[in-house]
Parts: sequence; C-alpha cells; structure tokens
Amino acid sequence: MEFILVLPLFILMTFGMIDVGGYAWRMNMAQKATQFGARVAVVTNPVAPGLTDEDYVGGRYGLSQGDVIPASALTEITCTVSGCSDPDGNLVAAPGFDSAAFNRILARMQGIEPAITSANLVIEYRGSGLGYAGDPGGMQIAPLTTVRLQNMQYSPWMGLFFSGGIGLPQVSYTLTMEDAAGVYSN
Repeated sequence: MEFILVLPLFILMTFGMIDVGGYAWRMNMAQKATQFGARVAVVTNPVAPGLTDEDYVGGRYGLSQGDVIPASALTEITCTVSGCSDPDGNLVAAPGFDSAAFNRILARMQGIEPAITSANLVIEYRGSGLGYAGDPGGMQIAPLTTVRLQNMQYSPWMGLFFSGGIGLPQVSYTLTMEDAAGVYSN
C-alpha cells in the first residue's frame, strides 16, 4: 500500500530530474553553437559586406592613413535572416547582406545544435578600437563580432505540465574580427 502511494511521487521526481538535465544539456549545446558560430563569423566574409568596403581615411571620420580607428566609429550593425540594419548610420554606404555568409554560420551552428533556425540567429558588429585607416591588406576595421541565439525553446518530457515548452535563455559569444575574408573555416 505504501509503495503505491510513493510510486507516483518517485516517477514524477525521476522524470523531473531527466527534464532538468535535458534543459541544461540544451543550454550547453546552444552556448557551444554560438562559440562555433562566432569563430566562423570572424574568419570568413562578414554578413554585412559594407564593412569591408568602408574607407575610414578622411571624410566624416577625419582619420589619416595609418590612424587607429576608434571604437566610436562603429556603434552597432545588427544582422538577422531578414537583413542587416545600421540604425546609427555607421557606414557611408548601406551595410548590405551576404546571405551565403549568414547561412554558412547557421549551418556550422546547426552541426552542433540542429534545433537552431535562421529566426533564432542574430549577428552583431560593434567597434573595438582595432584597425587602421587606409589599411591596404583588406578590411580596415576589426569589429567585435557577436553571435547570439534568441527565442530557443525546450520541450520537456513532462509536457503535460508545460504547454508549448520552456524558453531557453538568450546566449551569445563575442570575438574580435580576424581575417574577414574567404568562405572556409576549420
């Protein structure tokens, strides 16, 4: 009789622990995916190709050849599946949108966490204070590149008590742009 009374509580606790472990696993996989995505984002072509074309010599920046580009020269450019936005007018030309670069980052992240969709991925570029005006070797600025996942869901086994799943926290990872050229990354 006592076993019959305790069994439902034991089952509830067991599946509850499994769900807590599954939630932690999904959070860890999302974090690892952002780390891999950020690495790809900093060594391949930027999602906002306007960054590569921007000339920081003279003009509105007032910099001379070889001057360090201040962090304030690039406040933030945000890229989602629908395109890149430059609300502060950081770039003289439009930031553009390289869908192949966006999809390359997404595909690498999906290799770690297949549940990631293009709607979950946000890529941001902000000034870092690195880079030299008029650098002939490629992109002049080396922005901080943040890869962020948002609106991810976890569907627990005990779905009877949670309709629609439980939201995972937003995760992000930031690295400084490196090569910013090419389409291949290890």
